[in-house]
Amino acid sequence: MGGQNYSMTLCSMSVMLMLRMPWGRQHCMLPARTVTRRHGQRDTAQILLLRGAKYLPDKNGVTPLDLCVQGGYGETCEVLIQYHPRLFQTIIQMTQNEDLRENMLRQVLEHLSQQSESQYLKILTSLAEVATTNGHKLLSLSSNYDAQMKSLLRIVRMFCHVFRIGPSSPSNGIDMGYNGNKTPRSQVFKPLELLWHSLDEWLVLIATELMKNKRDSTEITSILLKQKGQDQDAASIPPFEPPGPGSYENQSTGTRESKPDALAGRQEASADCQDVISMTANRLSAVIQAFYMCCSCQMPPGMTSPRFIEFVCKHDEVLKCFVNRNPKIIFDHFHFLLECPELMSRFMHIIKAQPFKDRCEWFYEHLHSGQPDSDMVHRPVNENDILLVHRDSIFRSSCEVVSKANCAKLKQGIAVRFHGEEGMGQGVVREWFDILSNEIVNPDYALFTQSADGTTFQPNSNSYVNPDHLNYFRFAGQILGLALNHRQLVNIYFTRSFYKHILGIPVNYQDVASIDPEYAKNLQWILDNDISDLGLELTFSVETDVFGAMEEVPLKPGGGSILVTQNNKAEYVQLVTELRMTRAIQPQINAFLQGFHMFIPPSLIQLFDEYELELLLSGMPEIDVSDWIKNTEYTSGYEREDPVIQWFWEVVEDITQEERVLLLQFVTGSSRVPHGGFANIMGGSGLQNFTIAAVPYTPNLLPTSSTCINMLKLPEYPSKEILKDRLLVALHCGSYGYTMA
Repeated sequence: MGGQNYSMTLCSMSVMLMLRMPWGRQHCMLPARTVTRRHGQRDTAQILLLRGAKYLPDKNGVTPLDLCVQGGYGETCEVLIQYHPRLFQTIIQMTQNEDLRENMLRQVLEHLSQQSESQYLKILTSLAEVATTNGHKLLSLSSNYDAQMKSLLRIVRMFCHVFRIGPSSPSNGIDMGYNGNKTPRSQVFKPLELLWHSLDEWLVLIATELMKNKRDSTEITSILLKQKGQDQDAASIPPFEPPGPGSYENQSTGTRESKPDALAGRQEASADCQDVISMTANRLSAVIQAFYMCCSCQMPPGMTSPRFIEFVCKHDEVLKCFVNRNPKIIFDHFHFLLECPELMSRFMHIIKAQPFKDRCEWFYEHLHSGQPDSDMVHRPVNENDILLVHRDSIFRSSCEVVSKANCAKLKQGIAVRFHGEEGMGQGVVREWFDILSNEIVNPDYALFTQSADGTTFQPNSNSYVNPDHLNYFRFAGQILGLALNHRQLVNIYFTRSFYKHILGIPVNYQDVASIDPEYAKNLQWILDNDISDLGLELTFSVETDVFGAMEEVPLKPGGGSILVTQNNKAEYVQLVTELRMTRAIQPQINAFLQGFHMFIPPSLIQLFDEYELELLLSGMPEIDVSDWIKNTEYTSGYEREDPVIQWFWEVVEDITQEERVLLLQFVTGSSRVPHGGFANIMGGSGLQNFTIAAVPYTPNLLPTSSTCINMLKLPEYPSKEILKDRLLVALHCGSYGYTMA
């Protein structure tokens, strides 16, 4: 071949590498797919480039690098960059191309970053620079919000991924600068500081405008009140007559002349401030999300960056303003709330005010966000992932196979087969959950006991009679967590207090009614009456069952010598409640939550209250309104024919099924009707019909209820419209006005 003039071209054509050899006037086509492994592609590219192949696009403009990135072939990209260093920046710029699959591009960057520490730092610095440029474009109000927002978050996700998986360095191990150490790795964030500074300036500017707007609003109110007083003295003079020739020429002073203009200017400024918030809220929230992602990737798993917490606290008022104006921002960009309880608590009242449906969607979106095959939930990976259980010992055999199964795979999908049966599929999975929900409360296992109403269950404080009780409680938590994960309903209902335990909500004395109505009434009596001179001689200790024997248990250190007084009786009632409802079953609760949290993170489940959790786990029950009407009693002056009662039942007919369930929960504490219908509803002392009691009407008064006697205290509203409005406010806004009979 010496002296021969030949050319070789490295190009792309249907994912092929082509070698052109003029001396033979033949084309040697080497399809990349003939060498299926990545090393084969890398070696082929290496050979061609060594022989002087040219880097050219095909007739459609697609380059070899495009094809390599589209396939996630990092090793081949590495070879191309070795021969054409300019392609490094091309790959970095590709991170802005939303047409390229992010996971493929991430694979390429991941491979390139593993080659050396310097390459790793170079990639991160370049990504940080591109992210900063995109972030500033996003903060420019003239840019396309949707495109720039997606581009910024996409680049930051890849930046954080590469940062986390960087090669270990002998000198500093995997030091990520958790404490702000000036390591080379922490310095890759330096370009982003320009973006975070701009973000901070924007938020400070808006906070200043909000404060100014608040002051102006106060001044406007003062002007209006003063104007109103003047108008009462001179009613013939219109206070805000539109300016025109001579409008205020006859006024005795110039002060009144300037007020409408000043007032209009302040109102216009207020409107401008609100417009600025409307235009910037989504853009700034997206940059805040990017800031959180960058802060988080520098922290150990499970820890929230102190810098980010400080940031949120500093700009608390502005962020709350954003969320109040557009609550959807929480679901779109404020993901940090789910990972930091301290920050979540600041916004919880806003989150809980969002529609139940929206919170459900957010819940499942984040629950399944980390699953690679989230679009194939319920489909088993292979035969080894099928849960093989025995019908004649379904509880024990299911407990055994679930405890041995891979938790991550169970999150992705469940497949169940009964021993000796061929059937599989979703019908079998539903049957499995249905049978297990009944077995969990089977008295033979002594895990749960029926509550006073006979329809709900509470952990059994004496479950220790079953030596495997804690293991079984853990399994029960796994089953409910799996059911919720895969949107499978269970045929089991718990006491309100147990749902609170799952959610981490403190119990109160009203919850005692579910297990001991009479004891709950006694606690209520203590709170309602002056006990100073009654000689009760109560102390901060109570006698309770401890492993089958009655023992005196202190409610707090030294409780046996501390008398209950009028001043400390509220503390006594709360501590007694915690003993009866929590401390007595704490090991059982802990075991259950250990299993439940394997599939449902605590941060996600707290999006709901105890009533909504029951609906998530057990679904929406069917309610027969005619049976409801038939088995309702009236008291305190109401009769079936009264207009208010007629309006009430018309409203019940008109509202949605979900709202009927909320009404049933509001009055009875339960979302379901017992077997046999409303005639079998239980109260604190046995069978107790749904009852409506009259209450004198005052404007804006909401209905209240006494759950232990299933009583709705319904004000004598003057119209059906007001009745419906007040009732729905009580149901949707959480005004659970519980009282004890």
